[in-house]
Amino acid sequence: MSVRIDIAGLRPERVTVAPSPLAELGMALHALAEPGHHPGLRAWVTGVTAGLDPHLADRMCEADFLWRTTFSDLFLPYAGITDAVPGAALADELDLLDKLTDEQFVEAALEFTCAVPYGLEPGPLADAEVRGRTLEMAAARGPRQAQFSERLLTDPPSTRAWLRQFLEDCQEAFFAETWSRLRLQLAADSRHKTDVLRNRGLAEMLASVSRAVSLDEAAGRITVDKLSEGRTATRDDGLLLVPTSLGRPHLSVLYRFGWQPVLHYPAASPELTAPPSVEQLTLRLTALSHPVRMRICRYLARTAYTTGELAQIHGLTAPEISRHLSVLKKAGLITTRRRGRYVLYQLDVTVVARLGSDFLEGILR
Repeated sequence: MSVRIDIAGLRPERVTVAPSPLAELGMALHALAEPGHHPGLRAWVTGVTAGLDPHLADRMCEADFLWRTTFSDLFLPYAGITDAVPGAALADELDLLDKLTDEQFVEAALEFTCAVPYGLEPGPLADAEVRGRTLEMAAARGPRQAQFSERLLTDPPSTRAWLRQFLEDCQEAFFAETWSRLRLQLAADSRHKTDVLRNRGLAEMLASVSRAVSLDEAAGRITVDKLSEGRTATRDDGLLLVPTSLGRPHLSVLYRFGWQPVLHYPAASPELTAPPSVEQLTLRLTALSHPVRMRICRYLARTAYTTGELAQIHGLTAPEISRHLSVLKKAGLITTRRRGRYVLYQLDVTVVARLGSDFLEGILR
């Protein structure tokens, strides 16, 4: 399984490496929502959380599904605009976010709000049946997702204004100081990758990004080794690489139809140091040895899902998914919580981390 980017005919000058304050703010929000994904950021998360205004902290929960799973394509708005590149300041990129059409904004926002897949045609703004299914899926995610989705579909401009104001408030509250510390590191990483590209070629530059990224020059294709499948092409858009410091270990690929491909990669990847659990090691590794359960873990590592949602995603019946979830739960690898009539399942990332960083980084990639 992998994500492939067809780059036939791509000119070297159409490959851009640049830091993005909006993308890094997205990863900051993700780390605050899912600190278990980022054990190296515990001190930063604790400090920011302790200093948050309670009102802003509450607003973070209103749409945390936009960044809890990893983060929405909305944090990479330049990919949806012809010839746009990341801005030097957050305000520049928020202006680019404003330039997305309502259709682009809504479909990107709904991807994580209610698991709407890439390439859904027509979109929920244009088709009443799709809109109904979208709201039904959002309802299964809980009242916050349902309310947000209803507001988004009914009045996109007000939702867009709310998100921009929220991000500006985050900038003032904590991110400006964080970005002032990280931007020099990310700019240096971008310059280094650009120098490697110019002097040694695309293959070596991609190898310096991650061992999970490879180039088949004969086929004109970049392959990113992930527990997901996808395909896109650079066409005339070029290829954009965006480094992140707060986002490690996530290696993300934006391959939304009609958008410029983006590889969002960690500028550094420190090893996890926690040892594996010997007592349940055999049970847990056996549970994780099944390919379907590994794919389920990929989704549950990012957010909680119901049995019905997992069945739809994987093309299996609800009883089949329930059997796999039972094995994972018996091994102590997932947690459950009830929300109304739905039971939500989520991977216990802390437990999985003790099995080894290779597996954890594989499913979080």
